[in-house]
Amino acid sequence: MSITEPLTGEELEELEVLSQAATPGPWHVRFLDDDYAMNLVAVSTVPDTGLGERWPRFDHHEIVAATLVQQPRYVDCADELWDENARFIAAARDAVPRLVAEIRRLRALEESRPSA
Repeated sequence: MSITEPLTGEELEELEVLSQAATPGPWHVRFLDDDYAMNLVAVSTVPDTGLGERWPRFDHHEIVAATLVQQPRYVDCADELWDENARFIAAARDAVPRLVAEIRRLRALEESRPSA
């Protein structure tokens, strides 16, 4: 599949199934920091408080994903786009189902138009 090819019905279905199976949204970016996960950039089910909580003062059950765990180096991408990746992942949680629905709506609209 190339990025310029239209999504097939099967691909739309797969995206919908994946999004329905994932933890419900919305998701938020959180900046946490502690001795076990230095500079943790996480995707969470609750918003960031701005306090940079240290474990155990945040509930680990709220964390969906991490884009940076600097010390020890568990998660650390080479391009250093931790914050940007976390924002994208968090936004995708709500955007993907909406995009699938919009594609289906537009395709149905196109199919309902009389042929020329």
